[in-house]
Amino acid sequence: MRLKLISCEVLFREMCAVVARSPHQVDVEFLPKGLHDIGSERMCGQLQEAVDRVDSARYEAVLLGYALCGNGVAGLVARSLRLVIPRAHDCITLLLGSRDRYLSYFDQNSGVYFRSTGWLERGKSLVQLAPDSVRRNNPVGYSLDELVARYGEENGRYLHEQLNQYKRTYNQLTFIETGLEPDSSFEQQARAEAESSGWHFEKVQGDLSLLERLVRGDWDERDFLVVPPGARVTPTYDEGIAGFEGAGQ
Repeated sequence: MRLKLISCEVLFREMCAVVARSPHQVDVEFLPKGLHDIGSERMCGQLQEAVDRVDSARYEAVLLGYALCGNGVAGLVARSLRLVIPRAHDCITLLLGSRDRYLSYFDQNSGVYFRSTGWLERGKSLVQLAPDSVRRNNPVGYSLDELVARYGEENGRYLHEQLNQYKRTYNQLTFIETGLEPDSSFEQQARAEAESSGWHFEKVQGDLSLLERLVRGDWDERDFLVVPPGARVTPTYDEGIAGFEGAGQ
């Protein structure tokens, strides 16, 4: 098969590794991590544009290197090709290998915040998406001084407080090691971030089997949603995570 993979760049290293081992020809397009920070409706619009660019005469299916991602894929329409999406709430499941492992880890570790190589090297700032237009309309990524300069002393400090309150919600940072790291530098960055936030640090081994099955064409119904042409992705709010409506049902 010839497949088109559209993936978040946070999974760049992992996707390159599994695509290299796929028995199929997989052409890859990476989209910026900043899509997650512009709201689900706009994120879906950007993903739809990428899906619509795929030449249906050249490919047999479009693979998404995304999870449900805060409903960022909800509303996507499969045009003339099938859409294949892992059944996962976010990319942590994709890096841990299964929903079961993801839920088990959360059950045993409340207040955990995750990092991976991709999040550390590509997930720091919205500048990756659109330096001017996105930052004008979304203050995420601004320092305190930038917020004060733009919004005034009182408003700037309030925004900085709100944008950083997550640090009080978490008590642990877990680094997902996938085996693709060139050295220990990313782990050390994660350890330093945990220390600066006053969080416990832990490292776990990642599992790329879910991504491997995505690009290998092993799309069992439990772990993958295969959306037929003409149908629209919908969240299901159950263990299946997502479904579809419209043509092909």
